[in-house]
Amino acid sequence: MYIVLTAMLALNVSSDVLDGFTQVDEGLNRSNHNVAGRNDALLQRLSAFAEQNPEKGQPWLDKASEVRSLTASLLHRVDSLKLAIVRKADGADGDPANILHRDDLEASAAVMLNPASLEGRNLRLNLDSYREYISALIPDSLKQRTVIEALSTENLDANGNPRIQTWEETNFESKPVVAAVTLLSKLESDIRYAEGEVLTAMLNAVDAGDVRVNELNAFVIPRSRSVMRGGKYSANIVLAAVDTTQRPQVFVGGKLLPSGGLYEFQTGSTGSFDYSGYLEVTHGDGSVTKHPFESSYTVFEPAATVSATMMNVLYAGIDNPLSISVPGVHNDQVSATMTNGTLTRQGDKWIARPSAVGKEAVVTVTANVDGTSQTMGTTTFRTRKLPDPSPFISYKDAQGNPDRYRGGGKPLPKATLLESPGIEAAIDDELLNIKFNVISFQTVVFDQSGNNLIESSNGANFSDAQKRQFRELKRGKRFIITNVKATGPDGVTRTIAPLDVLVN
Repeated sequence: MYIVLTAMLALNVSSDVLDGFTQVDEGLNRSNHNVAGRNDALLQRLSAFAEQNPEKGQPWLDKASEVRSLTASLLHRVDSLKLAIVRKADGADGDPANILHRDDLEASAAVMLNPASLEGRNLRLNLDSYREYISALIPDSLKQRTVIEALSTENLDANGNPRIQTWEETNFESKPVVAAVTLLSKLESDIRYAEGEVLTAMLNAVDAGDVRVNELNAFVIPRSRSVMRGGKYSANIVLAAVDTTQRPQVFVGGKLLPSGGLYEFQTGSTGSFDYSGYLEVTHGDGSVTKHPFESSYTVFEPAATVSATMMNVLYAGIDNPLSISVPGVHNDQVSATMTNGTLTRQGDKWIARPSAVGKEAVVTVTANVDGTSQTMGTTTFRTRKLPDPSPFISYKDAQGNPDRYRGGGKPLPKATLLESPGIEAAIDDELLNIKFNVISFQTVVFDQSGNNLIESSNGANFSDAQKRQFRELKRGKRFIITNVKATGPDGVTRTIAPLDVLVN
């Protein structure tokens, strides 16, 4: 009867959620391409200045080249992990740009949490080393802090205390392949952003008035390049070099920004969006120059992942462990409720305890995003009563290890039978491990004439009359333990299958 339960272990992740991750990943890859182009332009400007003035420019170009080399090495590692996760799910021909098994929940952990290769741990250590090196090259404390936060691998709760899980366990355990790939794409985005901040700082550090005066460029610095629908997109649009006595005017879509370069609005529909504009700079001679800019942002649909860690159904009367998470939101900012029962948090896990059998239990997940509570999604589970347990006789084998006698034609030594106090009942099919209380049972012994000799026991222990029958049994004889009544944690009393005992 449990084959059906085993087949139901696979968790069906909504195709809409998987499509949302795919859209986000595509948007991040486009954004990464744009940022890479910007960083190339910064490096070219440093190279041009070093060619004009080697004494001043070459030391900065050497440092920038070292940053570029370290960044390229780390990005190559992240790309190789993407490929490994996708090929784990799709096979040797797997392609991160065309993931077939996007909802695979095992491939990410198999690659990143493998105790033999320690890929997730090694990536975390590489990020820590890169963050320390990069942040030391940024003199602006505000930008330095932003880069440190973007590349942080700390795994803290709302009170700033370390979590039990590591950074890699939080990000890659029980995550769909498409979610893991998207997270790695975001990590690439953060790495390129950090590289850009360092290259910008180096360019600004070059004491070259001719470069700053003769070439003015506009830059878009988004505070977040991926936004959840309903969240807030925020970006600073600035000039690379600016006279503090004359601030430029910023226009987006032909409209002047009243906030001095802060472009901020509430997002609506999901997808990837582009925008452009220009900065107007008034010079000392009264002339005005325009400096165009363009950028993009990605809005993704709110999504929550709710999975039963034992199976994809809930059983009434017992604790059903659930895993609830929202991509991009810390667990301490996630809350959930359930119909037809109770749902309580235990650390980073949840315990569902449905009440009525046959009635659906709907889990609703909400999250605090930018100070606003949003509904992230709902998941419906079917509620079932516990399956019937199996009776057995507990004993110890020749080595003193505990074992269970379940019949099936296997002989039970008479001495072992007489040492056993009675029978027990439990569900222990590797999915569930639940003990039941035996209320009563009967034994049926057949005498030499073929008559049924029935003895009853009120409780789980053999009665004195039953033990007397056992002592009189000869080798090779059988008796039946039948009419076994047992009660489980759901409070339901049921009559379970009989146990056929062959005495050796």
